[in-house]
Amino acid sequence: MTTTMPPPELTELAPGVFAYVQPDGSWMINNTGAVAGETGHLLVDTTSTEARNRALLGAVATVCPGSPRALVNTHHHGDHTYGNWLVPPQTPVIGHVHCREDVLAAGLVAAQVLAGPDYGRLEIRPPDVTFTGAMTLHLGERAVELIHVGPAHTRSDVIVWLPEERVLFAGDLAFAGGQPFLVEGSLAGYPPALARIRALEPDVLVPGHGPVCRGDEIPALLGDLAEYAAFVDAVAREHHAAGRTPMEAATAEKDNRFASWQESERLVGNLHRAYNELDGHPLGTRIPLDAVWPDMVAFHGGPIGCFA
Repeated sequence: MTTTMPPPELTELAPGVFAYVQPDGSWMINNTGAVAGETGHLLVDTTSTEARNRALLGAVATVCPGSPRALVNTHHHGDHTYGNWLVPPQTPVIGHVHCREDVLAAGLVAAQVLAGPDYGRLEIRPPDVTFTGAMTLHLGERAVELIHVGPAHTRSDVIVWLPEERVLFAGDLAFAGGQPFLVEGSLAGYPPALARIRALEPDVLVPGHGPVCRGDEIPALLGDLAEYAAFVDAVAREHHAAGRTPMEAATAEKDNRFASWQESERLVGNLHRAYNELDGHPLGTRIPLDAVWPDMVAFHGGPIGCFA
């Protein structure tokens, strides 16, 4: 069955600051961005398939001519990094040190577990410029702050903050309409990461998936995501103490107020992460995605669709 999605939309959020939003924001259909400056432009993430990446670069070229000065990866997942190889070799790819490690460790696992789309040609290109805490890029007079706030969605989460324009690219710390996915990050680390975003008081927030948020929509979204994390934590503590598996816990709690959010199968994956932390493992301890995926498929009731 072919599902037709609305076309991506390139929206100017502030002069020279653009969000590239891909509906409907489900698995492997993410948002990216571009920031122009006197000395060139910055890309914020790439996307999943070769066709989507070529469309992204073509759209950005209409507003930011020439090769990008740099590309920032907000984290390692394939829907944000599989297009890295399509930017020129001389364009540095910037990410947290864990992003480089996890891009290399993950390989093409996302395309293997979500095997529906035609991904076209894929090549793995990890960040070649890495940092730990924070980094500021200067596009002439425009400052772009890169701030590591993980582990949360992953070990390598970086927010991209434009302090003068008050625009924030949140990567997958923010899903607008979908359940957060914390298997490769940290349940305990997620609320503090959301708090870091809230403290910056952005006027515009670009989530990793879903529509752009503005004004009062931003604290409302962050509050909903924090409440989801609290729900997962409470479920994990109750069922872990009772000796039930993450799958048993998710099944017992499947009728919850977050079940209508997209990708409800993420609940069981997030419980695997919560159990890992309750067992005393350090935050961000790697859990292979393919080890958790069978439970997510079972909770979903069959293969998980992907329409990228």
